Amino acid sequence: MKLDILAFGAHPDDVELGCSGTILHHNSLGLQTGIIDLTRGELGTRGNADLRVKEAQKAAEILEVKVRENLLFADGFFNTDQYHLLQVIKKLRHYKPKVVLCNAMSDRHPDHGRAGKLISDACFYSGLIKIETNMNGFPQEAWRPDSVYHYVQDRYIKPDIAIDITAFMEQKTTAILAFSSQFFNPDSIEPQTPISGEDFLEVVKSRAADFGRQIGVRYAEGYTVERLIGVNSFFDLK
Repeated sequence: MKLDILAFGAHPDDVELGCSGTILHHNSLGLQTGIIDLTRGELGTRGNADLRVKEAQKAAEILEVKVRENLLFADGFFNTDQYHLLQVIKKLRHYKPKVVLCNAMSDRHPDHGRAGKLISDACFYSGLIKIETNMNGFPQEAWRPDSVYHYVQDRYIKPDIAIDITAFMEQKTTAILAFSSQFFNPDSIEPQTPISGEDFLEVVKSRAADFGRQIGVRYAEGYTVERLIGVNSFFDLK
């Protein structure tokens, strides 16, 4: 299956928080989207790995992505070494996305920055013909995505580009809440975390409203990019 957009997250729920509105927006345009989680989030304070995977599948149904996979990297301990790069490269060459979305290059959680670097590097190396990979016993062709965009998640980062998600903010929120173990639940007896408070979703919504205001819409998701952004004309820009 070839995807137009492939979103990576260090943990299940990263994609929902950072770029799920963008995924929904592009789904509405008839494009093919998918998600790959690097880990099961097994070091998370609340819930457990098996539960996080089930929640991720529920969120995938809400987001209507064509595929969601988990690479089963070790939460907190994956790195940008040969093994991890090759696992990502195999998925890039398999799905051949034009656009890749991934974690910020620096964030509160160290895994986010490492994931951003890992995916960015893998997208470059995936285009090198002398790096050989196989999937299911068949050799893969080199493939390099056209663009890599890093979504803004926990820490504020001034974005280089913002995507209008006004029509999809409610569905984005529903997808986030599919991770019921991680976010506010008045019946939970588990420890509180920076994202489990009752007001956290208001923070997410406020961030989207701030980015939206800056481009003249109600809600938007922001991205940074490691290259110059090109457009056909000034009239393509908001």
